[in-house]
Amino acid sequence: MSGLFDALVVTAVAGLVITRQFRASRIDTGRRRWVLPVVLGIVALREPGMIDAHHQTAALLLFAAEVIVGLLTGAGWAWTTRIWAEADGAVWSRGTRASVAVWAVGIALRAGLYGIGAVLGVRQDGSALLFGLAVTLLVRSGVLAWRVQGPRPAGAPDPAYRDAVPRPTWKEPA
Repeated sequence: MSGLFDALVVTAVAGLVITRQFRASRIDTGRRRWVLPVVLGIVALREPGMIDAHHQTAALLLFAAEVIVGLLTGAGWAWTTRIWAEADGAVWSRGTRASVAVWAVGIALRAGLYGIGAVLGVRQDGSALLFGLAVTLLVRSGVLAWRVQGPRPAGAPDPAYRDAVPRPTWKEPA
């Protein structure tokens, strides 16, 4: 794939994910939530130019930093997501203003990494960014799953979410 195509894929996926996080959505407890991050990760790893052969050390450090930014963004996004349960037991989530801040910081950090790579002369294509996005989505799904179904102390009430903070019941208007 070309760098332009990678950039378009990353922009489209990020745009879709960011806009959907501000609508109430039912948390899927099945395997479906893992599909998109795994597919994005596989597509990114199949690209041959992820690491610049002429600047391997700098490229590997930038790639490692991209993965760390993805981990932190995914975890921050998941922890700033509001989770609540309906009377029928369905668990819902919705992004908050803090989620916007997490995304803004993540995007700024990624832009900074790209700028550092440009200054160092490291050839960068969209596959590292695509992989970072896959890591973000994977970590977010994992942390949300943990918050929803995490272990609880014996004899404790069975909250629908790990942080056990009561949340108002709210549904997206039709």
